[in-house]
Amino acid sequence: MDGDSGSSRRDFLSGRAAVRSIEQAGEKLADELLPHAESPPAPAGRETVRLGKQAMACDFDVILNPGLPGAIAPASDALDLINVLEDQLSVYREHSELSCVNRDAAAAAVEVEPELYELLRRAARISEETGGGFDPTAGPLVDLWRRCKAEGRAPDQKEIDEARAVIGLQHVDFCDERHTIRFLKPGVELNLNSIGKGYALDKAGEQLTGDGVEDWLFHGGHSSLLARGSHANLDGWPVGIRNPLFPEKRLGTVLLKNCGMSTSGSGVQYFRHAGRRFGHLLDPRTGWPVEDMLSVTVLAPTAALADALSTAFFVIGLEKASEYCHNHKGVSALVIPPPTGGRRLQPVSLGIADDVLFLASDDDPA
Repeated sequence: MDGDSGSSRRDFLSGRAAVRSIEQAGEKLADELLPHAESPPAPAGRETVRLGKQAMACDFDVILNPGLPGAIAPASDALDLINVLEDQLSVYREHSELSCVNRDAAAAAVEVEPELYELLRRAARISEETGGGFDPTAGPLVDLWRRCKAEGRAPDQKEIDEARAVIGLQHVDFCDERHTIRFLKPGVELNLNSIGKGYALDKAGEQLTGDGVEDWLFHGGHSSLLARGSHANLDGWPVGIRNPLFPEKRLGTVLLKNCGMSTSGSGVQYFRHAGRRFGHLLDPRTGWPVEDMLSVTVLAPTAALADALSTAFFVIGLEKASEYCHNHKGVSALVIPPPTGGRRLQPVSLGIADDVLFLASDDDPA
């Protein structure tokens, strides 16, 4: 992020993570995760210290208040933990534990490390609670669309039906007593892409808090966040939300404290074929991209839950997302459907408190 002309910057190393900058951010802290945004009248940040590294094919950063030199080494160690978790969770590494499960569980029950087993169990519960809007077995469908995109085409219904034949948690047998997983059908696989970054933030945050650092903001890939404590005499950390139609602009600001946040949207990742626009977020229940949603931002007690629910709410839509928030304490959302009958976005807040969400007063026209 480019600072004001009076900003001071310096780079140095701590452990294996780079402290990227100490910067006087002024009004722009809410744009830490939203470069070049316009600043609405909302909580403003000040000087910050940022450490970062790459993992899970994206940037992970931890942002700290200045003047706490004892926080640098623990923050670096917390970032290093994310690499360890990636080595366990990634389906793109043949030696990872999750890849071993996918390779062997159709032939016999596979014992899983307890914390990974609990994460998979949690993913299954979220899938059930959202009616399959979030589905950790949807990997074959994602792979199909990725392959077809590279070939410059959309899949046909036969290909989609074949992929969906091995999707669904009815094909997965969990044994809680022995912490084992067995696939009941060849071709089934588990993929934690829509919850893994949030889980990594939760575990890194637990370690950082355990090391005595109380105020921080973590993000993974800009769309998954976790915050603890406060910044600059504010009751939380100001974080920008992108306008889904004009991603370079900010739709609003969330004052994030002691919870996770995740945003899912179709405005950036998509491809066109035969005059039709296909988003990257798929409905596992139909096999086709979701077309009736622009963006969903979820606040939840953990980053993992926020991650999974932002995907699920994008799929299941406004009414069912509202029902879920009503029935689950601590979960709230900002849902943005496509504009209808007008030219302006109509964001819908599902339980986000007025002193937490600050929407820009001049919504951009669609």
